[in-house]
Amino acid sequence: MSEVKVIEINESVFADNDKTAEEIRVKLTDQKTFFMNVMSAPGSGKTTFLISLINRMKDKFKIGEMDVDIETSLDAQKVADATGVESIQIHNGGLCHIDADMVSRALQEYDTEGLDLLILENIGNLVCPAEFDTGAHKNIMLLSVPEGDDKPLKYPLMFSVSDLVIINKIDTLDYFEFDVKLAEKRIKSLNPEAVVIPVSAKTGEGIERVIEWILEERKNI
Repeated sequence: MSEVKVIEINESVFADNDKTAEEIRVKLTDQKTFFMNVMSAPGSGKTTFLISLINRMKDKFKIGEMDVDIETSLDAQKVADATGVESIQIHNGGLCHIDADMVSRALQEYDTEGLDLLILENIGNLVCPAEFDTGAHKNIMLLSVPEGDDKPLKYPLMFSVSDLVIINKIDTLDYFEFDVKLAEKRIKSLNPEAVVIPVSAKTGEGIERVIEWILEERKNI
């Protein structure tokens, strides 16, 4: 019988990423900058939601925003034009995620001193972004009504790592088979601590509840 060599790997492949992520958190905590990582599938309405959120908060809080995409600066430009806040675009070289090292390098080009709130609009993907700690204080994800209420069953890790799940586009509930209570039940089965807030970025419904959650969590950094 041929000998099989067994290699034991006891250190997490994410160890370096986690170390860098913690360094980011410590730095931003010292600055009193609350850092949120916003994730979702493509087309969930992240950018529209963030524009609505920022416009409701920008008069009282100094906000910065970073967008991640494979190509183009469309989302960062859209946010900057619609809100007036400083927004930068991060091109991630064709990857399906952004990790803590990429965030750290981006922050070297972005003066976060004095920011009350820093928002990372992660790349549209329900798998890869959930695997990497970005250094954010809190993870937020958007699940849009047109995507279906079965997404927690199909992408459990994303819902497991999210502190706040926003059910977006509730203004379309009359047109899609989406059970809000069932979606929340499925989310809670994966992550009992997750907060679930139904929202319409188009009408503004629910956004004040999101702001209340952000302000409460910001007190704890």
